[in-house]
Amino acid sequence: MAKTYRNLWPQFASWENLLAAYQKCRRCKRYRQPACEFDFAWEQNLLVLQRHLMAGTYKHGPYYHFHISDPKPRLISAAPFRDRVVHHALVAVLEPIFERRFLHDSYACRVDKGTHRAIKRTQHFQRRFQWCLKTDIVKFFPSVDHEVLRTNLRRRVADPRVMQLIDIILESGVGQTNEPVVPHWFPGDDLLAALRPRGLPIGNLTSQFFANVFLDPVDHFIKEELIKEELRIPGFVRYADDLLLFANSRQHLWEATEALVARLAACRLRLHSEKTHVQPTQRPITFLGFQVGRSQFRLSQQGLRRFIRRTRRQRHEFAQGDFSLEDVPVSLAAWQAHLRGTISQVIQKVLIRQHLRFRRKT
Repeated sequence: MAKTYRNLWPQFASWENLLAAYQKCRRCKRYRQPACEFDFAWEQNLLVLQRHLMAGTYKHGPYYHFHISDPKPRLISAAPFRDRVVHHALVAVLEPIFERRFLHDSYACRVDKGTHRAIKRTQHFQRRFQWCLKTDIVKFFPSVDHEVLRTNLRRRVADPRVMQLIDIILESGVGQTNEPVVPHWFPGDDLLAALRPRGLPIGNLTSQFFANVFLDPVDHFIKEELIKEELRIPGFVRYADDLLLFANSRQHLWEATEALVARLAACRLRLHSEKTHVQPTQRPITFLGFQVGRSQFRLSQQGLRRFIRRTRRQRHEFAQGDFSLEDVPVSLAAWQAHLRGTISQVIQKVLIRQHLRFRRKT
């Protein structure tokens, strides 16, 4: 039986935890207006926030919305700076508890994981197996069912005050998406099923963490149940809602897909039928913005377009006063790290020239 944790609130609401959360939120955003406003009297603001949390009077503020194309249009819902401090403080307490259960081959928003490790693991399985099933989940973040998520969280978290705070954060995110989800009825549903609260706003740190908690039972199903049933699916990689399954039999992968569809239905999720296909691993796999081959990987055309859009957006933000010169080298270093280990040397030179031209213009 999984261990549950009952006395998490004092750790969450401690001054040390809130201060560390504030410092993480401030990192790389110290010149943005919300951070500057909080910084002006940060000790007082942090004390007031702690007082509201301890008194049970904390309320989540309204979101700020903006659109990106990464690669398709998305609505990003940014919480107020004060609430982002709460999100970081909550994740700091919950993440170590759930991290012990998360499987090795889940790579999104986890310490010592990330895009490059997911790609290296993909290459490892490409060299070992002959076939790969690539798929993803239909509108995953807007479709996350709150009651299913609460059930997963309660298996480890038995502190009522922490669960109440989680409810506040979940309720704040209802309707914070421009991706309407067409009601879908799953086995056993009644007419009220369409009214179930669902959706996680893209932009919250808690949303990324909750996504891993939500899909963790699916990870264990793939790793344990499919192998136990001798469907021979020993290799899989998951990054958020993108999944890769590896095997030496194409038929076994399609059989595993049927079992996976049934398991996801229990979580009130569906696979993208148009984006589900099986291909030989000797061909490069398009994954996380890269063309991933067995021995090397390079930036995909989609990834290049993302970079161009990113640079244009940063120039626009600079003109509006939302992007400072101090942010430029940070962004440049992030993209150089993103391309580290690829064969896209020419793309890296273009990347640098774009940012240098950006700096001269400013």
